Amino acid sequence: MNVFTIGYEGLDIDAFMSLLAEHGIDTIVDVRELPLSRKVGFSKKALANVLNLSGREYVHMVDLGCPKLVRNRYREDGNWKRYTEGFMKYLKTQDDAIAELSALAASANCALLCYEADSNFCHRSMVANAVKEYCGARVMHIKASAKKASSVASPQLAFA
Repeated sequence: MNVFTIGYEGLDIDAFMSLLAEHGIDTIVDVRELPLSRKVGFSKKALANVLNLSGREYVHMVDLGCPKLVRNRYREDGNWKRYTEGFMKYLKTQDDAIAELSALAASANCALLCYEADSNFCHRSMVANAVKEYCGARVMHIKASAKKASSVASPQLAFA
């Protein structure tokens, strides 16, 4: 069983959808606490619509989003270690959500969605690792090549 992650930073909706198709993703699990975006197509309603039109499912798991307090502190101090500690402390209180996500990953080819292109600096990688610990899923990070961010090129995967 796999659990994918993907960030939409630097992608337009067409390049994003192309990456989903290339990796056989049928369910997007939005792990943003507030699924709003200034990028066209990436706010909750618009994204759910485009995914549904392409035969994919959209699931918003608000409990796996980073709490505002942790996000705001990171905006203020830029301390990734403190952010990670704060989010991990919060994530340890979300056993039911991790179990629900693990069950979904067992039944669908799903990708955890957030904004940041680099999964190493995004809470979605911590959520994916929690699923890995819970059920043994293999974590795979979908990354667009530099060319993909401006056009459509071949995808890359990173394994955690």
